[in-house]
Amino acid sequence: MESSVKMSKWISCWIAAGLIGLGVAACSSSGVSSNNGTAASDAVPSDDQIVSAWDYLYGRYLVLQQENYDINVEKVGYNKIKYNPLGSAQFVNPNLDVAYLEAWLAADNDHAVILNVPRIKGRYYTAELLDGWGQVITNINERTYPDHPYGKFALVIKGTNPPVPSDALKIEIPSAKAKLLARVELKGSPKTAVRLQHQFTVQASPDITIDPPFAVPAFTPAAPIRVEIFDHVTEVLATYPDAMPKAPEYQATAIAVAKYVKSNDAARKRVDDVIRTKAIPGFLAGAKGFGTQKGGWSVTYAAGNFGNDVMARNMINYGGLWANAISEAIYFIGQTDSDKQPLDGSKTYEIRFAKGEKPDTHVNGFWSVSLYSVPDYRVVPNALHRYNLNNVSHLKSNADGSTSIWLAPVRPKNVPQSNWLPTPEGKGFSLNFRAYVPKQDVQQGEWFPAPIVAVQ
Repeated sequence: MESSVKMSKWISCWIAAGLIGLGVAACSSSGVSSNNGTAASDAVPSDDQIVSAWDYLYGRYLVLQQENYDINVEKVGYNKIKYNPLGSAQFVNPNLDVAYLEAWLAADNDHAVILNVPRIKGRYYTAELLDGWGQVITNINERTYPDHPYGKFALVIKGTNPPVPSDALKIEIPSAKAKLLARVELKGSPKTAVRLQHQFTVQASPDITIDPPFAVPAFTPAAPIRVEIFDHVTEVLATYPDAMPKAPEYQATAIAVAKYVKSNDAARKRVDDVIRTKAIPGFLAGAKGFGTQKGGWSVTYAAGNFGNDVMARNMINYGGLWANAISEAIYFIGQTDSDKQPLDGSKTYEIRFAKGEKPDTHVNGFWSVSLYSVPDYRVVPNALHRYNLNNVSHLKSNADGSTSIWLAPVRPKNVPQSNWLPTPEGKGFSLNFRAYVPKQDVQQGEWFPAPIVAVQ
């Protein structure tokens, strides 16, 4: 997963839990199960229903929190693109392989918003659009729209028919707003990537009516929102439609709990106690030790399109908003070695890809592996200013035709400098292996990166 420029002072604590990129589809320790998604028939909800309702609403609150930050703190504004500085590492979990740009796009019933996408050949790019719950609406690129991979795209609210330029492809969005996160691969020529980055533009009428972000109470990853999440349920649910098939059931539960909360002080206290003692601890516990794991790597295959998996959506929104669908990107997170021991910056590790098994053969886009400190998940300063290795790093092969990536505080003897990622001596670290446009064997869980093996 990849963050937009997140609220750094709020993030280190949730990153410490090891969220980013971990699998969540099977996690149900505090999630909405198939038999508790409906409201109680009486006025007193069960503890399970309170937990389920909190889980459901929390995913939306995380997106609202980010929208409030982007609009009210960073003050970028709607329909204005923020071109993130190339190579910026001043935020959590940075991806230094791409030039990023982001925006909150807003239309209304009478006006479309026009997104202009440049023609890009020979390098990965995508303009990802997401809804108010963190679900992927679409990706604008040559894979999704082979007959119109670039040019003008008119975003219109579903069910409306505003004027659209004749040379624009119309894309319906579920409601008035959509988040844009676009990426352009650097591919060894960052100046070209930056030039292309700035060719993404937005045209919007000044007459568009835009509602401000719905204000939410202050909360942090370490101290999630509690009973206050039920104070404005109907208003929050009205801010954005939910694509989950079972959303009506989940929303009925949330509305019932909200009604109970307002009934008296004792009810409000009980709900707050259940959230404090069950919902939040269960959620945070579910953030650890789940997902598909192999060789020190963990991965989720639920990103972007969640079905009815409330916990998957919550975890991804909590650990790195704007994750893409797995057809576009899969993120393998390494926090332990192949023996399940935490990665230690004082040790030496080898990731050895067998002959003919370099990651290049398993992606149609590109791949990279980045190294971050923990618990803050920032790049690790080093004399080489090297924070990642990728498909254009000119890795040298071993004598047997295999290819190794080495992780160590000091370059191991006889290891090519091109194959070495410096680690923080005496401290822990984490890895993020990104596979862009992964082939079917990766998407189906048949391929993992080579194991992270401790060699001393």
